[in-house]
Amino acid sequence: MGHLGGFFLLLVSVHSPGAAGHYLPACHEQLEFRCGDGSCIPRPRSCDGRADCEDGSDERHCSHVWCKNDEFACSSSRRCISLSFVCNGVDDCGDGSDEDSCQNCTAGVFSCGAFDVCLPRHKLCDGRTDCKDGRDETQESCELTRPRPQTFPKCAAAEFPCGNGQCIRQTWRCDHSPDCSDGSDEDNCDQNECRVNNGGCSHSCEDQPMGFLCRCPENMRLVGDSQCEEVDACLEIDVCDQLCDLVNGSLACDCHEGYSVNPTTSECKARGDEAQLGFTSSQGVQLMSITGTEYRELAPHLSGPGPMAALASNNTLYWARQGRGSIYRVSMDGKPQDATLVLKVKGSVSGLAVDWIHQLLYWTCVESGSVYVGPLDGLTQRRLIAGLDKPSAVAVEPLQGLLFWAQCGSFPKIERAGLDGRDTVALVTSSIHCPVALSLDLPRRLLYWVDQGMRSISRVNLEGRDRKTVVESNGYLDRPFGLALFEGFVYWSEEVTRSICRANKHNGSQLQTLLTNLTSPGGVVVVQPVLQPNGPSVCGRPGEVCRHECAVHLQSESPEFTCIFPEMGQNESQETPAISRTVHASSLSDPTFAGVLSLIIFLSLLLVGMAVWWWREDFRPSRSLAVQSFSLKESRDPLIVQGPPVDPNSCQYLKIKLDHSLTTA
Repeated sequence: MGHLGGFFLLLVSVHSPGAAGHYLPACHEQLEFRCGDGSCIPRPRSCDGRADCEDGSDERHCSHVWCKNDEFACSSSRRCISLSFVCNGVDDCGDGSDEDSCQNCTAGVFSCGAFDVCLPRHKLCDGRTDCKDGRDETQESCELTRPRPQTFPKCAAAEFPCGNGQCIRQTWRCDHSPDCSDGSDEDNCDQNECRVNNGGCSHSCEDQPMGFLCRCPENMRLVGDSQCEEVDACLEIDVCDQLCDLVNGSLACDCHEGYSVNPTTSECKARGDEAQLGFTSSQGVQLMSITGTEYRELAPHLSGPGPMAALASNNTLYWARQGRGSIYRVSMDGKPQDATLVLKVKGSVSGLAVDWIHQLLYWTCVESGSVYVGPLDGLTQRRLIAGLDKPSAVAVEPLQGLLFWAQCGSFPKIERAGLDGRDTVALVTSSIHCPVALSLDLPRRLLYWVDQGMRSISRVNLEGRDRKTVVESNGYLDRPFGLALFEGFVYWSEEVTRSICRANKHNGSQLQTLLTNLTSPGGVVVVQPVLQPNGPSVCGRPGEVCRHECAVHLQSESPEFTCIFPEMGQNESQETPAISRTVHASSLSDPTFAGVLSLIIFLSLLLVGMAVWWWREDFRPSRSLAVQSFSLKESRDPLIVQGPPVDPNSCQYLKIKLDHSLTTA
């Protein structure tokens, strides 16, 4: 019986998975991998990026990664990426190993990858495999060369749809001049156009023996032949640099915080250090004082024209050479120095802008027809907006959460969206040929652009109204490139006259050539802290203001802006992806915010202490504790500083008496 009992216990120990001394099969040393729990898996399944052992031990201590034949094994990140990502100018591995030892192909040439050839663009997707790995015939590579089909946008209410889908102005219909390529705008011209969609007029439509006319009420003006908009008297007269107020026929000008107003000329001058003008040319990245008293080279080796942007908080310039896919940064402090490569991108960079609130970099790429975004340290990049036709410029207004871009393709226009790329709005779609640069007038909430085709500089408000051409062709706008705005002037570079010029931002007067004899002048930027004011963080979209923190996540397909509140605690911040940026609103807002917050905390502690003291006393029904309530009122505009009522007779204002014709216009 004792032998039978021992044999029974042996059987239990072998077949019971929970037994302490359970039997483990032997793994074939060369063909199998032993997991931490003793089980065996095929050896090729270890270190393949997926856990096959229940305890995940097959993916620990891997010195290399097993990748498929059509994949590339990154050196230190233990990742497998598609071979089509190798040598594409982007660090897809995260350790740079996919871009090491790559052929240094010039702009406009396709790289077949490490130790392979550089192909001319016309050999892409030609039906023949020229690269060893066949990447020149992949779908992703073909998207870069596939011509976009000729499509026509849906016509607006103020436009006439031609028979072929083309859109023209309604006022061009039946004018005895065919404007549609199929001539359909001159058909059926004996009818009353005002009976169809009111002729596209926003208000009154008046039929004419030949065509029709759109008319507006007395307090409005006609824009684009069909739309009526209210007249902004301040922008119509256009003499105030910044703040403007029209009271009882008198115009009063004032300036925002950080500026001083000249009581005689109404000009607003920035306080603090003198502004610096940065620009590029064939001599490299250079810097000069706004008055022209100082001039020096920052990075002589970064030669050639290209878009520029600046971060005033640390005196840093960002630059991308025209036609190339590299973005550099260079410090304005100290002696000439080598620039730092921030990131390499696909295609060529045509526009560049810095979001100084969320520490982001926005740029446009011609080949992909897209707007991209990435952190200022260049750790990653994401496509934000796609489907554009030759995007040429970009600008950002983070205090209101707005992003602007321009395109010079078949349908040139300027558009606007939130910082997350959503809610697109068209601002300028007519009388525009090729807008090559954008610049913002933050105090007046205006967007300026320089049009290389129209040879002019124009502006419009951030809603697309109050359009005005401020500088027209004057001999120094034949081929403009860069554009900047500061105080009462617009600054631009011009390739034909090889100069950098400036003129009055209201009417183009006071034209000056600041520099001449520059070879290939490129982007220009004005650097002064007042141009990048601090304020609450608009988290992604207009109106979504974070009073505490705004986290920007760039790991998803599109950036995600998320408000983080104190009650979410430290655990929430620890779960934030590594590639993110967190903006503390308290450090960006007005200094009084910290004082108010301290006062609230102090009063709360005092109230709790009084409550505890009262609880310890004998309960008396007649006893009460009166707490005075109060509220904090903030300006909705982070650029406007509220103060006491202004005396209309104050010498800080410039009074301009308007004649009767202006007040009744």
